Amino acid sequence: MKEKKFLFSGFGGQGILFAGKFAAYKGLMEGKNVSWLPSYGPEMRGGTASCGVIVSDDAVGSPIVSNPNILIAMNLPSLDKYEDSVESGGYIFADSTLIERKVKRDDVNVVYIPATRLAKDNGIPTLANMIIIGRIMKELNEFDETALTAALKKVISAKHADMLEVNLKAMRLGAEY
Repeated sequence: MKEKKFLFSGFGGQGILFAGKFAAYKGLMEGKNVSWLPSYGPEMRGGTASCGVIVSDDAVGSPIVSNPNILIAMNLPSLDKYEDSVESGGYIFADSTLIERKVKRDDVNVVYIPATRLAKDNGIPTLANMIIIGRIMKELNEFDETALTAALKKVISAKHADMLEVNLKAMRLGAEY
């Protein structure tokens, strides 16, 4: 893909903005042009959150992702709201723990992953977002632990440096699913 237009969406508290920031930093570290545009309701945790990220070989004209080619839906309201906006031939990654229905479209690639359940079962209940990131990287043939580690080091604050390995574990779980 010459230009990846990610739209991460879910409830506040699911790590939507963190996942988007990770995708943006990974693109920056690969020498790409990047935009990152977070959006969330005033109540944040428990409310809705979305994040548009564009990673491109060319200059990014606008940071708004109206028609993503990669949608990450971490809850049913997100899938309901954004499913129809995904470009034909694009990807929809759905957390099948929280989304029981199937995608209605047949012109997109759909990946169902029970990220919330996998996170809980593996003792990392707050990292469903990174499990999905791992699956995305695998699906796009971009799962390179060196590159992933470098991007994680940029988005994980020094205060939480101990979270590096657990985030990598979550991404490995997603890639191996």
